[in-house]
Amino acid sequence: MRARLRLPRWSPARGNGKLQNLFRTTAFKLSFAYLLVFATFAFLALGYVAWNAGRVLDDQMVSTIEAEINGLSEQYKSGGLRRLISVVERRAGEPGASLYLVTTAAGEHVVGNVGALPPGLLAEPGQTEAAYARGGSSSLDHRAIMRIFTLPGGFRLIVGRDVEERDRLRSVIGGTFGTSLILVILLGVVGGWFVASRVLKRVDAMTETTRRIMAGDLGGRLAVAGNGDELDRLAQNLNEMLERIGELMRGLREVSDNIAHDLKTPLTRLRNRADEAVRSARDAEELRLAMEGVIEESDGLIRVFNALLMIARLEGVSTGELMAAFDVGATAREVGELYEAVAAEAGLSLDVVAEDGLCLVGSRELIGQALANLIDNAVKYGAERPDAGGIRVTAERRGPAIRLVVADRGPGIPEAARGRVLDRFVRLEDARSRPGFGLGLSLVAAIVRLHQGSLELEDNAPGLAVVVILPVLAVGDRT
Repeated sequence: MRARLRLPRWSPARGNGKLQNLFRTTAFKLSFAYLLVFATFAFLALGYVAWNAGRVLDDQMVSTIEAEINGLSEQYKSGGLRRLISVVERRAGEPGASLYLVTTAAGEHVVGNVGALPPGLLAEPGQTEAAYARGGSSSLDHRAIMRIFTLPGGFRLIVGRDVEERDRLRSVIGGTFGTSLILVILLGVVGGWFVASRVLKRVDAMTETTRRIMAGDLGGRLAVAGNGDELDRLAQNLNEMLERIGELMRGLREVSDNIAHDLKTPLTRLRNRADEAVRSARDAEELRLAMEGVIEESDGLIRVFNALLMIARLEGVSTGELMAAFDVGATAREVGELYEAVAAEAGLSLDVVAEDGLCLVGSRELIGQALANLIDNAVKYGAERPDAGGIRVTAERRGPAIRLVVADRGPGIPEAARGRVLDRFVRLEDARSRPGFGLGLSLVAAIVRLHQGSLELEDNAPGLAVVVILPVLAVGDRT
């Protein structure tokens, strides 16, 4: 029978485990790659130290030999061969002496503590490292760095230093080098394993949290260890992103619910007017009036959807778009001039107090729109108490920020409801009878967020004071 090849079935859990194993293998490979680089660096560093120590010893030996060669040649020049032999004989007999040998031109031994040299060595003057036999022995079982110098008259002067101490030091350094390298590798392996394990543990925890978030737990957040490392910064940025996504999702749900509730009435009214016009209009004039009412309702709905689109655009736009430097004070005065007649019709006064030179990097059109919305609300609600006073708009600098205030003397907003009225389609019970859809303050809040500012609602005793704080260079500082 032919054997069947059975392939394992893939499942999300199994795939996740494979990815984790792959990541784990990759992480450890990276750790050992860093270990290999570190071990190579340690090997080169320790090897350089060992090589440099041997080189320094050789240089010291060569310098000593050169100094003695120069001294003995001066002795030969001043006192001849007899004096040279006397000096070499005395130095060769001292404990721990260097190697000395004086020979004839034919290589016959005259004086010194060297017993024998390799054949033909005396024919090559200069520095060399060669085997030699100590005095009284013919076995070439030692090595030395020596200098062969030819004296006037053909005599040969050999001065050298035994390399036994150098070789012993190199052996010690070599043993220490090997032990140190093994210790470095061992510590690197343990340290790499420890660091990789900790990193992988935190990454596994992040993976598990993200899996729960993808499964629908939008309230889950990545753990932050608190040590301020790269993983902490990554977790904090991801948590901020998740928080922002959560806010957008909540806003989307609220908008959907509010659209279903608050737009149902005007759409129904629009449909009923059109239906009534079709069924009951007796002449062209009645039909025209009915159509004007339908158009008016349609314009109101268009304004609502335009406001919703603007809020959505502001929440998704980049902070660098449509930004330029402009004078906030001049903008406040211009908006105030537009609303003076509207406020006068409502029996209110409108005062604008704005400092000169309030330069802000932002969108002049959007800031003007926000001020217009706030003044329009102030006129709408302040008209209920025209005897209490007018509307005051203030623009001033406060440290590194610009403070805009629109204050009225209307009924105000209860403190418990001030945070809620900034949401879309939120209208308090006493405002249901007035025209509007509850999007004015939501639009202002979106504009302020775009400019990285803050929006506060305060008691004006009586009335409401809307305070907008805008950083002077909120966007310019990011360039």
